[in-house]
Amino acid sequence: MLKENIKIVAKNKKAWHEYTILETHEAGVALTGTEVKSIRQGKINMKDCYAKITDGELFVEGMHISPYDHGNIFNVDPMRTRKLLMHKHEIRRLYARIKQDGLTLIPLSLYFKRSKMKMELGLAKGKKMFDKREDTAKREAERRIEKYMKNK
Repeated sequence: MLKENIKIVAKNKKAWHEYTILETHEAGVALTGTEVKSIRQGKINMKDCYAKITDGELFVEGMHISPYDHGNIFNVDPMRTRKLLMHKHEIRRLYARIKQDGLTLIPLSLYFKRSKMKMELGLAKGKKMFDKREDTAKREAERRIEKYMKNK
């Protein structure tokens, strides 16, 4: 099996804290040339973005890509809605899960895979405050155990 050439550009760390990720999916992203150049420079913010399905098509909203420095007239709106590329049957299956189970599609990371821009989407369920506290307590306990075992 060939090793995939993947370069992660941006991660949505807040998503793992705010949501319980049930499963992940990969989608292509339709971008303009200046947006790709700006992303390669690392000028992207995925903090408050989300994905939605409208008329059988998948879109990501709230993703901020800063305008490219040398882009002049070819720069587009930094907060525009961008289309995500997936097979129709995958989109239908996701739409059914979202409507039936009340789940949300959250972008988790953006990366280059064989020179194509891809986005990892997570089918997620929102966490309550006590779930977040519980997760934090588990991490703290694991750290303490690890530290104790390391010292012994």
